[in-house]
Amino acid sequence: MNKATKFAAVALASLLAISAINAPAANAASCASKTKVTMLGTIKTEIKDQFLLAVKDYNSSQSCYTVESIAADSKLTFLQNVTPMYAAKKAPNIMYTLQEIPDMADKVMDWKGTKLAGLVPASLLEGAKIAGKQVGVPSTVEAYGLLYNRVVLDKAGVDPKKIATRAQLEAAFKKIKASGSGAIHFSALWWSLGAHLHNLYFTNAGKTHEARLSVLDQMADGKKDLSKDPVWKNYIATYDLMKKYNNRKPNLTDTEYDRGLADLATGKVGFWFMGNWAEPNLITSGYGTKYGIIPLPISNDAKAYGNDSISVGVPGYFMVDNQQSTAEERAGAVDFLTWLYTTPAGQQHVAGPIEKQGMNFIPAYKGFTVKPTTYMAKEIAAYVDAGKTLEWINSYYPAGGQELYGASSQKYMTGKINAAQYAAELQKAWKGKTKTWRGVSK
Repeated sequence: MNKATKFAAVALASLLAISAINAPAANAASCASKTKVTMLGTIKTEIKDQFLLAVKDYNSSQSCYTVESIAADSKLTFLQNVTPMYAAKKAPNIMYTLQEIPDMADKVMDWKGTKLAGLVPASLLEGAKIAGKQVGVPSTVEAYGLLYNRVVLDKAGVDPKKIATRAQLEAAFKKIKASGSGAIHFSALWWSLGAHLHNLYFTNAGKTHEARLSVLDQMADGKKDLSKDPVWKNYIATYDLMKKYNNRKPNLTDTEYDRGLADLATGKVGFWFMGNWAEPNLITSGYGTKYGIIPLPISNDAKAYGNDSISVGVPGYFMVDNQQSTAEERAGAVDFLTWLYTTPAGQQHVAGPIEKQGMNFIPAYKGFTVKPTTYMAKEIAAYVDAGKTLEWINSYYPAGGQELYGASSQKYMTGKINAAQYAAELQKAWKGKTKTWRGVSK
């Protein structure tokens, strides 16, 4: 079973929470004094307020620990934020990241044997397993593809479930424009282009996990000519289609996310290439809850691999420092995360609805009794149930990879380079990279 299929099976099992498990309660013992536990950031800016509310409730639920979020500089990468903190002997106790996990493996604790790690299906732990060490535990399962506004599509007479090819997607774009709305908002955000859109090439470049890793090997060895790859050509054709029908000129600033959000929520566009992490913001925008998700087809063959599937995976893992923290701080970090994912109060924060200040996460842990109820979450469950999921091969990129690929993609989106130059830049960025996806140390 490849990794994408494993994601599908375990995500559905977690989402439906068929078998309830008696989860352990957080540490309720009384302590002589409270230990402060620090965490860098708040998982995602989109659910910052909801996460901080969970922290507040945890802090008031027991007398041993006080969790405190340390703001990260959003203009810097995870490593650029955390490296100076380690140098200053002020490393945060809890950290959250994805592609930089190999860089942190020697600095963080091993979750193997912990009760919390025991509640995670094995395949969802793989992304944070380095040389046999379980360096992190997952936050949630996410999906991305073409988000859509059901009101706009209904008005245009577009059935999103009948879009299986690039040509059918263009026909839908034309119908939406004819109805008076923009076809799509295609965000020029470096992280969306570098990780999510760029991933669609790599996840479709091979039909098995090993085949995809082999493509990464070829890129690192300088033996992959993207311009001659039919999958790359299809990827570029889909890219060009979204560029052609984009309702706005590319905006390279951080305001672009809010602009895309507003355009979809208000019905200015029918589609937005993004992920279900945007659903909480869409719901709280005040324009309704009728938002769904479909695959982004990258060819004109309806039966081609990937055209009927959405990308599903773990967006990040929690790590606990093991170099500069005390035993009490590590215990507090584990206690907080265990409370968050195993207690009724914590689960309500994690998977509860946005209107009740929950994070609306799709659970990645067994034993969840709180289930997501939104339309988009149910659609994701249907794709997962049908095995229509694509692997997040971007989780294996070298640290800093998505920044480089995102920058090149922005150049292509704004017309500063052509398709051949775009391919050449990516090949240059990959050549000589350490094969961390094969367990090779830097």
